Amino acid sequence: MPPSSARPTTGRRAILSAGLGGAATLLVRPVRAEATPDLRWRLACAFPKNLDILFGATDQLARIVAEATDGRFQIQPSGPGEPVPAEGLLDAVAAGTVEMGYGPATLGLAKDPTFTLATALPFGLNARGQSAWWLQGGAADLFGEIFARHGLVALPAGNTGAQMGGWFRREIKAQADLQGLKMRIGGLGGQVLAKLGVVPQATPGPDLYAALEAKAIDAAEWIGPYDDEKLGLQKVAPTYHYPGFWEGASTLHLWIQAEAWKGLPKSYRAVLQAAAAQVHADVQAKYDARNPRALRRLVAAGAQLRPFPQEVMELALKAANDVYAEIGAKNADFRRIHEAMKTFRNEEYLWFQVAEYTYDNFMIRARARG
Repeated sequence: MPPSSARPTTGRRAILSAGLGGAATLLVRPVRAEATPDLRWRLACAFPKNLDILFGATDQLARIVAEATDGRFQIQPSGPGEPVPAEGLLDAVAAGTVEMGYGPATLGLAKDPTFTLATALPFGLNARGQSAWWLQGGAADLFGEIFARHGLVALPAGNTGAQMGGWFRREIKAQADLQGLKMRIGGLGGQVLAKLGVVPQATPGPDLYAALEAKAIDAAEWIGPYDDEKLGLQKVAPTYHYPGFWEGASTLHLWIQAEAWKGLPKSYRAVLQAAAAQVHADVQAKYDARNPRALRRLVAAGAQLRPFPQEVMELALKAANDVYAEIGAKNADFRRIHEAMKTFRNEEYLWFQVAEYTYDNFMIRARARG
């Protein structure tokens, strides 16, 4: 629900966890009323309201900002098409049609493929790695420069974690099974799979069930168990492949028009930064908490879990590197930031291999033993 316009009679202190994997807390104090303006901003969300974690992130952000400013800074979220379509979200924010937007940087693929590196890249960073790269690895400065050219400021505000590979009407057992396969997938993931013989399709989410049932498409990727369950795709495409190597994590951003950001009082900027950090932590925590139960329900309803064959993963990795080389040959920014991401990813996996992977692997095996 939109935040109440009622304003408390006394200031209060809002302690907002900066989150992002348990980072330090940030203390935000509403400043005195006469020192700050009353603002009413519009926030266009790229996700429909039935995706309650993702659209709910905008409601949570609006609530935190209102509470931390004693109701002086109000944000009104709206879904796609109200009035901004998802595919036009970044342009609408940059133009000032709305002051803010919420969605993935992959929406800027046509504008500049460098945008996609900020959200998800086939065989890129995992969720922890993306957050670490943005907060401590220099990514915020790298992307800040790119986004500023387009009149945008971006704050990380959520991550789905590793996504699933999607729903297939028949199991993929080898690369040959991908030849001519019509799959709902877009972005760089679609470009990578196209090199393996897949025919990418731009089927909207609400139409996936009907398209699979009518055999207009052979497969579709969406997000993960919690959101996929809402679509009931296991009834028409029972093979549920994993992992979604094109989105080993998917960072969502809060987009703000650059001039509007500059015009904010410093206290309001601090509130937005803290609120986005809280939302960032909570979105991933919600997916981590809800996906396991949803996966159990999907399997009970007929979903057949299958990993992608090693052959497919290896060929896809080679195809991805070919795509990046082709883009980088034409786009110096993409090449530069992709190299920075690869360097950071290699360092992250050095650490994960030593401690995180060995611990997780032991605990997974212990669970399997009961």
